Amino acid sequence: MTKPGRNDACPCGSGKKYKQCCMLTAAAGEGAGAASAKVLNLPELLQTALVHHQAGRLQQAESLYLQILQREPNDADALHLLGVIAHQVGRHEVATDLIGRAIAVNPVYATYHSNLGRAYEGRGMHDAALASYEQALRLQPEFAEAHNNLANVLQLRHEYPRAIEHYRQALALKPDYVEAHSNLGRVLAALGFFDEAIAAYRDALSFNPNDADAHNNLGIALQEQGKLEEAIAHCRRAVALKPDYAEAYNNLGKDLSAQGKFAEAIVNYRTALRLKADFNVAYSNLLFHLNNDMQPEPANYLAEARRYGEQVSLRARPFDTWLADRQSDQTGATPAAPRPLRVGLVSGDFRTHPVGYFLESVLAQLDPKQIELVAYDTAGVQDALTARVKPYFAQWHTLAGLSDEVAAQKIHQHGIAILVDLAGHTADNRLPVFAWRPAPVQAAWLGYFASTGVASIDYILADRQVLPPAEEAHFTEKPWRLPDCYLCFTPPADDISVGPLPLIENDIVTFGCFNKLNKMNDAVVALWAEVLHAVPGSRLLLKNKELTDASAQRMTRERFAVHGIDPARLILEGHTPRAAYLADYRRVDIALDPFPFPGGTTTVETLWMGVPVLSRRGDRFLSHAGESLLQTAGLADWVAVDNDDYVAKARAFAADRQQLAALRARLRAQLLASPLCDAPRFAANLTEAFVGMWRRHQLEIGRHAQ
Repeated sequence: MTKPGRNDACPCGSGKKYKQCCMLTAAAGEGAGAASAKVLNLPELLQTALVHHQAGRLQQAESLYLQILQREPNDADALHLLGVIAHQVGRHEVATDLIGRAIAVNPVYATYHSNLGRAYEGRGMHDAALASYEQALRLQPEFAEAHNNLANVLQLRHEYPRAIEHYRQALALKPDYVEAHSNLGRVLAALGFFDEAIAAYRDALSFNPNDADAHNNLGIALQEQGKLEEAIAHCRRAVALKPDYAEAYNNLGKDLSAQGKFAEAIVNYRTALRLKADFNVAYSNLLFHLNNDMQPEPANYLAEARRYGEQVSLRARPFDTWLADRQSDQTGATPAAPRPLRVGLVSGDFRTHPVGYFLESVLAQLDPKQIELVAYDTAGVQDALTARVKPYFAQWHTLAGLSDEVAAQKIHQHGIAILVDLAGHTADNRLPVFAWRPAPVQAAWLGYFASTGVASIDYILADRQVLPPAEEAHFTEKPWRLPDCYLCFTPPADDISVGPLPLIENDIVTFGCFNKLNKMNDAVVALWAEVLHAVPGSRLLLKNKELTDASAQRMTRERFAVHGIDPARLILEGHTPRAAYLADYRRVDIALDPFPFPGGTTTVETLWMGVPVLSRRGDRFLSHAGESLLQTAGLADWVAVDNDDYVAKARAFAADRQQLAALRARLRAQLLASPLCDAPRFAANLTEAFVGMWRRHQLEIGRHAQ
């Protein structure tokens, strides 16, 4: 065959002229092979293909690998590399087939097994991926990339100690392995070891200061420590390095929201969604933080939530038959020996977390003969509270690392009658799984305070305070109201006394709020400044994780200074362990509730420490939460109807030391005696709700069958 001319078609099959393709790659040196007068032999063709592949010209490389296979169908290198391209472009099933064929021809190459593992990961087949990486390491124990890849799968399976071991082995073999440093940081952060995680990310950046992933991950870890300014700087650096980095825009939004900069946060969430339309985490963050904003009307929020629900529904194929329906005695009522109603709870917060605090005592009181509980843990993070609640579940499963489809199939196979979401649009939620309708009845409860927007969630558990009839249109879900409050609190086990009213000893009124800083929007700052002006000499103690950061303290003082509040009247403190945090309420006379996002767990903890909470009436589920808690605890007079009433009540309560001291002395006992802490009563109400939902479903089936 004669040498192709400059303007002839390139023999690699790219469709380009020879002068624009392999003639040019030949100049790349020995790696390009010889684009010469003779027909390229197989090694030369492979080398030319590799040049294209390494330069990202995947179509040209693929064409050359196919040419090799036309000449030699069992060429292991061509099969392997063609499989690598298939994996790179998302054809993971094709990739596992091709690389598997390469291994059948030549089973002793560790690289083949490692890349097969990556292809299996692309298919969500983590067990197969793990086996492939382990085989790669048996063949080549000093294969740093295989150690890193194996650790990635172990991290998905929440086998954190083994993951850390393999990341460290990868780094021992390859100290400048930036990806492994960053991945090690992610595991350490997942375990809550943020100092160690930050050190790992900084190690990654010491080898590559322009690694966008390391900057993004470092920003996440710093945010967890309340170091918001530095976190924001690293997230901004990540998006500067990688402008299409949706995940970094999402994390930047979280950092800005933690500072109370909601408008900027929302812009970043929307940017993340523009770059990655199916980015459910960013969409949930957007919806969550819209609730912190004073501007959106409930109807506007609902429209956004519906768009989210429609988006996740488009990617789901809902089930329409269920095992629970074939077990017709799951009514919890009439048969002589009724089968308990199988209820699945979906949450990433079966741990030391507000959801855990509101669950623990209730779970202990549910009768397993009536309600059989199945846990679906979406995060895999466990602690002492997890260990306490696990025995109340008949089964415990993790959904972490599973695709929505696989998770839905798993739940469906378990014969769940009622599936309950405990997260809403908060961290580690799996709302898209509900769009598959793996259970015939689905409900939302506890972890969120607005509509999920997911049409396949039938009910929202509420009470008459948080969801009055006039506001039912705020939800895609139908309300199912519990008789008392929709929450039941598990009192702290800590032995911490209430202590006397500090006003008596100090002769100074100390207001306080221990809620997150992002609940303190500009309207809240303005109103609290009015309260401080109305009560001369008073001061305000603010305590939360975000105020660990000196820049957050400076910004907070500046926000109050705009309203004429001397910085000396503010006491700003960061995070402390829970026992110390609770003990600090001994320094507070009256707690101030923010709005429109009031306290939940914080409010009940405050009451338990003998400190009354002044809240403001709202106009939607979220902003009614303070009303519900205070009404249930017997403190209806501590709910203000508007801003003027809020200031007037603060002034009047602060002026009556005797009444304030008497209330402090009795408040813990009053709270514990109220329905808010009556777990047996709440468990009975919750059981009645679940049984009622199931009976209604059975009646609907009966009507459709007629």
